[in-house]
Amino acid sequence: MSSILIKRAAAAGSTSAVSWTAIAGGAAYIPHQTFLSSHRQYATAKKAPQSLPGAMTFTDALSVLKAKEVSKPNHLIEVHIQTNTKVEKHSQPIRTSVLLQKPIKQDFVVLVFAEGKQAEEARASGAQIVGGLELVKEVEDGKHKFDKCISTPGMYPSVTRLARILGPKGLMPTTKKGTVTEDISGVIKAQTAAFDVRGDKNGVVHTTIGKVNWDQTDIEGNYQIIMDQMKILAQERFVKKDWIKNVYISSTQGPGIPLINNL
Repeated sequence: MSSILIKRAAAAGSTSAVSWTAIAGGAAYIPHQTFLSSHRQYATAKKAPQSLPGAMTFTDALSVLKAKEVSKPNHLIEVHIQTNTKVEKHSQPIRTSVLLQKPIKQDFVVLVFAEGKQAEEARASGAQIVGGLELVKEVEDGKHKFDKCISTPGMYPSVTRLARILGPKGLMPTTKKGTVTEDISGVIKAQTAAFDVRGDKNGVVHTTIGKVNWDQTDIEGNYQIIMDQMKILAQERFVKKDWIKNVYISSTQGPGIPLINNL
């Protein structure tokens, strides 16, 4: 009768001393529960979030930055969100807008494709660049830089030829986004009230969430709104998990601090 040798620990918890046991028939029975227990431990270890060295809770990290910048109350508090572009099938630059709990002023250049009374309405509402067919040609030739783009329905058929230019930048007016509209004044107000969130070519979002002298509730509220929008973007991009790799919070002169439980 053949036999095999089974390596066993000589004592519980020992990894240095071992003994060998011969099992007749060449087959050894190892309880099924042993495999289940090991599998569960491995799976749990894989799912457990791995905090980066020096990671803190949002509250603690914000307290550190406020202490560092105590003499600079107008310095900015920023968040840096690193996304994993490798999990996306068609990676595109991150570009979205949110309405913050406490607004942060941004300087926008608004361009509106409109003619006649609607063009006058656009100028009166604060649009810096307004025009009709001639403006379409100027944009096509790269003569203007702008942050927001709106079109009237009447101008839209002519504007569609700019899709290859404005589309990749996230500036192409569409009915879905509400930027092809008859309500020029209302949309301009809504667009200028919104806060732009953008990512760089490496998929990292760098954005301000407040100032050092703001109340913690306002800074944390702005942060949560941005993170919630990032989760919505993940769904829109059909990314099931692992899109947000890590998140850091920093200030103008303070250190970058990784946050716990954001992986």
